[in-house]
Amino acid sequence: MTFWAIVVAAGSGSRFGAPKHTAIIAGRPLWELASAILSEAGAASVVVVGEVAGGVAGGARRRDSVAAGLAEIPLDVEFVLVHDAARPLATVDLALRVASRIGEGDADAVIPGIEVTDAIKHLDPGGRVVSVDRAPLRAVQTPQGFRAASLRAAHEAVDGDAADDAELIEQWGGTVVMIDGEPSNLKITYEGDLAVAEVLLGAR
Repeated sequence: MTFWAIVVAAGSGSRFGAPKHTAIIAGRPLWELASAILSEAGAASVVVVGEVAGGVAGGARRRDSVAAGLAEIPLDVEFVLVHDAARPLATVDLALRVASRIGEGDADAVIPGIEVTDAIKHLDPGGRVVSVDRAPLRAVQTPQGFRAASLRAAHEAVDGDAADDAELIEQWGGTVVMIDGEPSNLKITYEGDLAVAEVLLGAR
């Protein structure tokens, strides 16, 4: 199948303390590693959204940055993968599995997820702690795959913000399916995560 890809590299990195996408592991910036994963998986083209060489300008919110990337993709492209620069350890195999699943044609979005291993608690507005059954819960990752037409329609129809594009598809009324993600697909959130990422990448 043929697909295009978007790498979101436009965040401010408020918890990280600086823009994360330019942080270096294994001698390469995160955005470049994330982009390479998609290229190696066979993306016809990768649009990087952010202040990087060859990138396009992002927006105030993540969804705005994805929309900016979508605007660069020809309308006849059927499938698109959206990946975060903050997840430079995703493997080519994961990208291929996402692309293969969305290519089956029975879903608007495909997302990778992993089981939640920590105990989960819900803190209500009054400060009361309530245990949550973690069995049906999954932590969601990128890259995520989409029918390009569905993703465009969801962006146009749904107002407000969303944690990821799959949430926009849900609110739009589309079909989202999940495949197995990768425990090593670490999201770089804090500066200390870089050291962990270096070790995991070196182990490969």
